[in-house]
Amino acid sequence: MSLFTTTYDVIVVGGGHAGSEAAAASANLGAHTLLITMNLQNIAQMSCNPAMGGIAKGQIVREIDALGGYSGIVTDKTAIQFKMLNKSKGPAMWSPRAQSDRMRFAEEWRNQLEQIEHLDFYQDAVNGLVFENDTIVGVKTALGLKIKAKTVIITAGTFLNGLIHIGEKTFGGGRAGEGASKGITEDLVAVGFESGRMKTGTPPRVDGRSLDYSKMIEQPGDENPEKFSYLKTSKPLTKQRSCYLTYTSNEVHDLLREGFDRSPMFTGRIQSTGPRYCPSIEDKIDRFATKDRHQIFVEPEGWNTVEVYVNGFSTSLPEDIQDKAIRSIAGFENVKFLRYGYAIEYDYFPPTQLTHSLETKLIKNLFFAGQINGTTGYEEAAAQGMMAGINAALKIQKKEPFILKRNEAYIGVLIDDLITKGTEEPYRMFTSRAEYRTLLRQDNADIRLTPLSFAIGLASKERMLAVVEKQQKTELLINFIKNLSVKKEEVNPILEKYNSALVHQSMKLFKVASRPNLPFQEFFSIKKLADFIQKNNIDNIVTEQVDIHVKYAGYINKEKNNADKLNRLENVRIPNNFDFTKLKSISTEARQKLTKIQPVTISQASRISGVSPSDISVLLVHMGR
Repeated sequence: MSLFTTTYDVIVVGGGHAGSEAAAASANLGAHTLLITMNLQNIAQMSCNPAMGGIAKGQIVREIDALGGYSGIVTDKTAIQFKMLNKSKGPAMWSPRAQSDRMRFAEEWRNQLEQIEHLDFYQDAVNGLVFENDTIVGVKTALGLKIKAKTVIITAGTFLNGLIHIGEKTFGGGRAGEGASKGITEDLVAVGFESGRMKTGTPPRVDGRSLDYSKMIEQPGDENPEKFSYLKTSKPLTKQRSCYLTYTSNEVHDLLREGFDRSPMFTGRIQSTGPRYCPSIEDKIDRFATKDRHQIFVEPEGWNTVEVYVNGFSTSLPEDIQDKAIRSIAGFENVKFLRYGYAIEYDYFPPTQLTHSLETKLIKNLFFAGQINGTTGYEEAAAQGMMAGINAALKIQKKEPFILKRNEAYIGVLIDDLITKGTEEPYRMFTSRAEYRTLLRQDNADIRLTPLSFAIGLASKERMLAVVEKQQKTELLINFIKNLSVKKEEVNPILEKYNSALVHQSMKLFKVASRPNLPFQEFFSIKKLADFIQKNNIDNIVTEQVDIHVKYAGYINKEKNNADKLNRLENVRIPNNFDFTKLKSISTEARQKLTKIQPVTISQASRISGVSPSDISVLLVHMGR
């Protein structure tokens, strides 16, 4: 099959986290897909920290997995440490995070992709796009090839006109050691797209053999580690590598300040916006001048490598300043650098130019995913890539787009925020961005999303059967404890252990277990319960579901009711090509924003910044409601 004569269903430009999930999703839905990347050895490269998950990001990885994606599977196969963050808080806040072996992570992604039917690979740089009127029909490469496609997904990461800064030095590149991508931005701007610039950064990598870990605080993984994927493709870790914690000091800050007059951050050479919630060390010192120290997490990059990631020390300061300052951090006195930290500027396209399917409004069959949309983070990129891949394949098949609502997934919140509100700084997901985070927990992503993905043909039958079994066993155990009477002699020792009020007569276990701060597993000492769990082969995943249901049923039902109210507005669709300029009774700002974003439902319109409840009332009246 020749690249010169083949018309692909989907071409994915870029092989990072977004591109890998996009290619996998479209190919698994039967679309003949071509993944084009500058270097096939760097597929799904962890350009920054060697970890997946974290606050809200862990929920996204679980959601990708529940939909039939690969990020969770690859992370489990290459993890060196696993932690469930925020375990001391309610289950809506629990967030899984894993350290990965960086080299094995990229290798495993390549292995997974090469096993997918309908997926081809090609190593080259894409430096142009081919349009016919208002439709994309292919791409142009650096070698001069024109490859035809029915749909194209651009997942270029930080490569679009990427510019790397270290002190007074500036040079083109998409990341250290790799060239920038030129031509795509220019072609998009020429047909009417609005573009902007963003900035991100990365810390130094150092030789772990040169560090003194005795001066740091060890950060081991969980005693009983879990995993990301709901599939049984891999088992939880039995051994783990520790991370370490140390701190900067006033001395370190003073040394860093010596280089501020040579920093591209402060000299004006970097004018683009960086990530608010992952600032450089010089930005932290400048913005939080009263703080006398900042955390530094020392993270190994794999099982066997000596390379260490210095999390919390992202910087673009000159090399000599980086070198001098880091040696004043406890444990780093004799450090050997492998790579200096740097900042990178790159092009992005404000995401209000997209529909909820991630297809562009201006050009048909063209999709954007990842940092091109103004996001930051592997997880946010992978989620967008997967959704773009799904929707590109569905577009080819002349099917309705697959769109997740805000009450269905963090992925739905992410995309709706981008499309409806836009972003002028790198967007990062937090649990606080979701109105319904009690519904959108990391433990129930399979229950929420696998049936939806199975219905469009992506999630496997194996996944669907596992969800059905999980739900059935959960309901079985809930009904059992609702009907099981326990004697005071059986439960009072447990209640006493947790300083909970004792009972004076037998009562249903459901009522006792609903008390806060009483771990459900403590009741496994009750013989009838233990026998029932063993007889029905009920695992920890199911008992966790039951514990959450018992303790949080009231909160969950309240959020479901609120979500149902939201969905009523989601079902009130605004007619296509509605002329918002006719609405003379609304504010000028609302009229401009509605015209630019073109919301498809009343609910989406109500979330646009600058659109007031009275503006929505006028819109409803104008629609005859």
